Amino acid sequence: MWAKCATRFRGDWKLMEKGDTFHHRFDVTENVYCGFILLFEDRNPLHCDESFAMQKGFKHVVVHGNILNGFLSHFIGECLPLKNVIIHSQEIRYHAPVYLNEVLDFHAVVSNTSESVNAVEFKYYFENQAKAKVARGKIQIGII
Repeated sequence: MWAKCATRFRGDWKLMEKGDTFHHRFDVTENVYCGFILLFEDRNPLHCDESFAMQKGFKHVVVHGNILNGFLSHFIGECLPLKNVIIHSQEIRYHAPVYLNEVLDFHAVVSNTSESVNAVEFKYYFENQAKAKVARGKIQIGII
């Protein structure tokens, strides 16, 4: 379902350095959208009622922002070359709506590493097909 994650990473986590980059493409499919609604039962009209969303100034229903948090989880759990990681904290700021069937390019860069506490921090952003940054933030992981 997902394309292989593209990375510029040197291997062992201790070699992960500030500036190392990761890229991945996420498809906001109907399965992702409906799966989120099924799991979390969030049927807010902004997300489920086209006419309501359009009355509020949007082109279509707006995809739940927390779907992007799921994409972050995928990045940490599947795109990193390590599996012995845990998320310590994450921050996300939304800048533009995301709509069904959009393709989002995810870009992350290592912004800090701390060998003394086995932690790596990434700054990231999601960009839509129009190259608009729809969300950005940072995420810190621990190596366990």
